[in-house]
Amino acid sequence: MSEAPFIIVIPPTESPIKYDDGFSTTFKSDFTIADAFGEDAVRDTYKRAFNEWKGQYRYLTDLVITLNHKIYEHHEKGNKALSQVYDELWKAADAYACDNLKGDELAYFYKTTD
Repeated sequence: MSEAPFIIVIPPTESPIKYDDGFSTTFKSDFTIADAFGEDAVRDTYKRAFNEWKGQYRYLTDLVITLNHKIYEHHEKGNKALSQVYDELWKAADAYACDNLKGDELAYFYKTTD
C-alpha cells in the first residue's frame, strides 16, 4: 500500500517593496517562501541574503525593512515563534547597518527606515 505524497503548500509570493526610483528586491517573497518551511529556513534565508548583500547599502536597507515587516506580520497572525526569529534577525541586521554604514549611505538608511 503506497502512502500519499507529502505536500507543502507555499503561499503566493507577495509584491516586493518598491521605492520611488523603481528599486526593489525579492526579499519579501524569499522570506514568505521560507516561512512555509519554518524557523530554520527563515534563518538560512537570512544568512544567505545578509552575507550576499550586506555590502550594498540599498539592499541592506531593504533587508532590514523586510525583516521588520515580517515581525509584525507574524505577530498579527499569532505566530510568536516566527515573530521572535524575525525580531532577532532584524536587530542583528539593523545593528550591522547602524555600525557599518557611513555618510550618505547611513543617511539613506535612516531616511528610508524612518
